[in-house]
Amino acid sequence: MESSLAELEEVQNEILERISKLESSLSLSPQHPFPPSPITKTSSCDTESRLFAILESTGFTRFLFKRVPSDYYDLPLESRRHILNAPSVHHLCKSIVLVNTQAPSNVVDCTDRNNSKYYVVVVQYTARFNAETVKNFLYSLNNGKIPKKKFNLRLAPEETSVKLTGYEHNAVTCIGMKTDIPVILDEAIAKLDPDFFWMGGGETDLKLGLKISEFINIVKPFIVSCSGA
Repeated sequence: MESSLAELEEVQNEILERISKLESSLSLSPQHPFPPSPITKTSSCDTESRLFAILESTGFTRFLFKRVPSDYYDLPLESRRHILNAPSVHHLCKSIVLVNTQAPSNVVDCTDRNNSKYYVVVVQYTARFNAETVKNFLYSLNNGKIPKKKFNLRLAPEETSVKLTGYEHNAVTCIGMKTDIPVILDEAIAKLDPDFFWMGGGETDLKLGLKISEFINIVKPFIVSCSGA
């Protein structure tokens, strides 16, 4: 019996050692949020496959998909951070669709990114979005040629958001949207260290991690200081 227990303990130790080596080789610690080698898909679902193809074709080289539990949004931010192995809770972000309710009658779509009917704003879960700063930014962007009263950014109705992006609530991502909506990235995200953040991945239980510098270079969002603690 003692001999059998000793053999079992030896096998368990070997398994634990192999797991430890595997974790080290992947380097998925908060200081190294993405592996050094090209990323592979975590599943064969249509959404993930479609976004994976878009990310690769547009030049992203470091990204991760992560399936989360069904009760993810019932959990505190620290628990969500742990699930995603994010460097901090400040690296957890969301994308919200805004509508300019006071846009001139001829502004009905996203043709003019400087004066669009809709915008997608990416902010941290730990921050409080300030619509007034976006209003001021857009007024300045148009060199004051459009009256400030013609900018009034509000959260778009859920059905409008779904129609424009193709994504449900808590699943919105700036990648692969149905409509080419101009993106506004909160300046606080651009300053994050490490250079990696998490956002929606097209499905409620699918999250997408991206390198911030690549996101800025490829998506080319407006970078605006539009939040507070």
